[in-house]
Amino acid sequence: MALASVGLCGCSVAAHGQNAQGVSLYQQGRYQEALQSFERAIANDPNNADGYYNLAATYHKMGLVSRNENELKQAEEQYNLCLDKNDNHRDCYRGLAVLLAQEQRSDEAFRLLEGWSKNYSSSPTPKIELARLSEEFGRYDVAKEHLLDALQSDPHNAKALAALANLRERSGNPGQALAVYQRSLWNNPNQPDVAARISSLQTALNPPSFTSAPPATQTVNTNPALPRRY
Repeated sequence: MALASVGLCGCSVAAHGQNAQGVSLYQQGRYQEALQSFERAIANDPNNADGYYNLAATYHKMGLVSRNENELKQAEEQYNLCLDKNDNHRDCYRGLAVLLAQEQRSDEAFRLLEGWSKNYSSSPTPKIELARLSEEFGRYDVAKEHLLDALQSDPHNAKALAALANLRERSGNPGQALAVYQRSLWNNPNQPDVAARISSLQTALNPPSFTSAPPATQTVNTNPALPRRY
């Protein structure tokens, strides 16, 4: 599973600009040039975890496209450097877990996220990512438990609520799913996908009723036709 985007951030002005330039190049598929921009960003700000994440994500994408093991190893190395700089970097944990899973190292992927969750036990974010990975492996009951744990930490977390609603829907409980989707949207109205699911479920659960219209009454006009006026 390829990453959808590259993070954009930076502590110094120069590093921020170089990261932004790299993101633009990445989105254009100009990966080698993107790497150079991210490397310059790191040179300007060696402690900026986002620069390492950007490098990792780019190597990850290149390695998947070209099936180049060396690039995938580079990606893993840069993901780990990112976590050395910031051990609570959500995108980096996600990227590294996906890479490990793609390399048939799913046990390592789960241990990685479990360790993160243990270190940040009061945060819902690692639990949500554990649920996400569990769902991707078909472990729906485990995913549900992680999401419920996340909601214990933060009952209003819109992302956890949306993920739980999706599981409810998947398990054939559209009414429960609708209620949880609505809670998610209430807590974060800027979720067009969730709004779309709510609309779809509302239509499915409450289909519009159609009543037959009475036949039109027909009358015979006994008056002579009037001349038309133009």
